[in-house]
Amino acid sequence: MNQLAVAIFWILLGLVTGQALMTCGFIWVLFRWKRHAATEQYRPKAAVVLCLRGTDPFLADCLEALLKQDYPDYDVRVIVDSREDAAWQIAEEVVDRCNVTNVQISPLTRRHDTCSLKCSSVVQAVSQLDESYEVVALLDADTVAHPDWLRELVAPLACERVGVSTGNRWYMPDKRTWGALVRYAWNAAAVVQMYLYRIPWGGSLALKTRVLRESDLLDRWQKAFCEDTMLYRVLRKQEFRVVFVPSLMMVNREACSISNYFRWVRRQLLAARLYHPGWPGVVAHAIATSLTLLVTAALAITALATGRPETLIWAGGGLALYMAGMLLLLIPMEAGVRRIVRARGEPAAWLTAFDAAKLLAAVGATQIIYPIALVSTIFVRTAAWRGVSYRIRAPFDIRLIEYRPYEADSSSKQTESL
Repeated sequence: MNQLAVAIFWILLGLVTGQALMTCGFIWVLFRWKRHAATEQYRPKAAVVLCLRGTDPFLADCLEALLKQDYPDYDVRVIVDSREDAAWQIAEEVVDRCNVTNVQISPLTRRHDTCSLKCSSVVQAVSQLDESYEVVALLDADTVAHPDWLRELVAPLACERVGVSTGNRWYMPDKRTWGALVRYAWNAAAVVQMYLYRIPWGGSLALKTRVLRESDLLDRWQKAFCEDTMLYRVLRKQEFRVVFVPSLMMVNREACSISNYFRWVRRQLLAARLYHPGWPGVVAHAIATSLTLLVTAALAITALATGRPETLIWAGGGLALYMAGMLLLLIPMEAGVRRIVRARGEPAAWLTAFDAAKLLAAVGATQIIYPIALVSTIFVRTAAWRGVSYRIRAPFDIRLIEYRPYEADSSSKQTESL
């Protein structure tokens, strides 16, 4: 038993070291970023697409920020699930208050039963653009963009071989519920993997319209569950690149429960399973880590029950090493993101000393909930997203089972953004 405990200790040390090496690359990118003054360089005509179904907590802030971008030539296309959707009224009120003319609010008029409602909305908006638009940007309703957001997002597309530029989300919840802290811990690790695997995030993404013309992306969207994760394969085929923009680490301040987190993370994993070639690597890493931690915990409990102090030291030390390592990696990541967020003039201090202590337990809970969600994702054949269910037979064999107008859950104010 002692030999097994010692072996597992070194395996856990190796896992922590590997994770640290991957994370350090991302941290280096965050701290390498420098704020530059606005310059008039690559500023093509752009269209920003915002797809709405239901009212996200910060929807009004999202719309108002979108209409105040420091960008010379852009239009906003808001596609609302239906005129009866509560988001329609909010969108009209914000547009009237801002008194702008570069906005078009439209209902989703063609709901394809072969893809998600969001993909239908994106296809509708993009299909209506004329050839004068060189860039299409996508924004999620839970993303509040700073004034330079569009300028920073479009800038990398000046490079001939860059087809997509993207940011990523970072959680700084106003209410530090257990679900919010677990989601924070999981997302921090996911952001690193998305950076390494070049997985675009549709919540803050810009795409050259040239990519649309030279690929079958529109057809793929009409048969897909999500609009962003598949882009890596499409771009690689066309010899375009995905570029991550560190200044576009976008803060999300929503809280959530454990149950909401579980449903949300399953959708994230489902998108990776369906559309990204790095999925086998994600599964292998998660299974190896989870099994090692499970065996280590079992050894520690057995050693404690049978009075084997040496085994307990090695097994318990391995667990402590892994948990401490994961928590310590969060510190420079959080510092790097805060540096960027503060440079935009946004508040970044959200963790109290008590919350930091809770975060250690949240990191442990993540190690339990995440593998359960991942294993269940492998076998999932139906998925629910904002009150609509989909049958999933294959990556591009999606069926909308039944459509109904969005109805917010009266027992919860949480949204189901993907």
